[in-house]
Amino acid sequence: MFKRMTYRVAHAVLALVLSAPAGSAQAERLKDIAGIAGVRSNPLVGYGLVVGLDGTGEQTPYTSQSFKSMLSRFGIVLPEGQTPKMKNVAAVAIHAELPPYAKPGQLIDVTVSSLGEAKSLRGGALLMAPMRGINGEIYAIAQGNLVVGGFGAQGNDGSKITVNVPTSGRIPNGASVERMSPNGFADGDVVQLNLHTPDFTTAKRVADQINLLLGPLVAQAVDAGSIEVGAPRDPAQRVTFMSVLENLTLETADPAAKIVINSRTGTIVIGNHVRVKKAAVAHGNLVVTITEEQNVSQPNAFARGQTVTTPQSDVQVNQEDSRMFMFPEGVTLEQIVRAVNAVGAAPGDLMAILEALKQAGALQAELIVI
Repeated sequence: MFKRMTYRVAHAVLALVLSAPAGSAQAERLKDIAGIAGVRSNPLVGYGLVVGLDGTGEQTPYTSQSFKSMLSRFGIVLPEGQTPKMKNVAAVAIHAELPPYAKPGQLIDVTVSSLGEAKSLRGGALLMAPMRGINGEIYAIAQGNLVVGGFGAQGNDGSKITVNVPTSGRIPNGASVERMSPNGFADGDVVQLNLHTPDFTTAKRVADQINLLLGPLVAQAVDAGSIEVGAPRDPAQRVTFMSVLENLTLETADPAAKIVINSRTGTIVIGNHVRVKKAAVAHGNLVVTITEEQNVSQPNAFARGQTVTTPQSDVQVNQEDSRMFMFPEGVTLEQIVRAVNAVGAAPGDLMAILEALKQAGALQAELIVI
């Protein structure tokens, strides 16, 4: 079916550029909610030496071994058993992201991090180091001067101060791409679009919008996260075709009702479609205050004895009045916020209320604690 539609799509590409409708203010572009299957960045990692440090390097076995191996490639052989003492060299790990469609000769940024006991990489330079992909092949060569945002200082008495992280830095355009990573963009008669947030309603709307523009049966929603679209085989036509598709606009489906609670910061986010069944809530605070004082017991002038301190503890319990409020049937987000603000509930109190409502079966939403 997709193969039959390919020829019609190929001839209609130029017409689509002129006829693609402008999106409304509330609509989202297809390029913002979906990506092309197989088109992604690839992580690269490498190992190397940073030289030129101002006495902030390290003396580790693998640093010495790496230094000896580097010298041997230049025809310099150290005496047997001699270990070079270095304070301006550090062994580092290098990592970067190889963007899709990156071609040999293009430059990418790299991040350099110390592996051992180096105190700082500030002022150092990375020597030529290969960067490999997951398959072990070399995809880039990294080299250059580091930009380090952190620094540290230490006194003779051992006191020191550190600002940010001096053992990690970046090299802008520090690696040259040597090999292009493969991708399946130009393969086959179809292009698969993967939604960033899977949703059956959004997947159907994407397929309907494409079919409305290109004709019936050009696009099909495979599942909640993928849409297959018939596309021309010619690479140039496929690029123009995808340029039109990624700028299509549509209204995405509303997300499922969720309440997200960050237990560390006390942040609570309540989604738009959260509803509460009819329920009554009473919540009060029990405050316990303990104060410790030290009293002095001193004998009079004619009595024998010693002056001592005696501890005195004062425990107070304050039970605030419980506040009860009613949630009517099908209450909305706005009504929930208004009711909580009316009683002055703190984030911790609101967490307890929401958890209790969920356990009671009165909260129609997914409760997520992060």
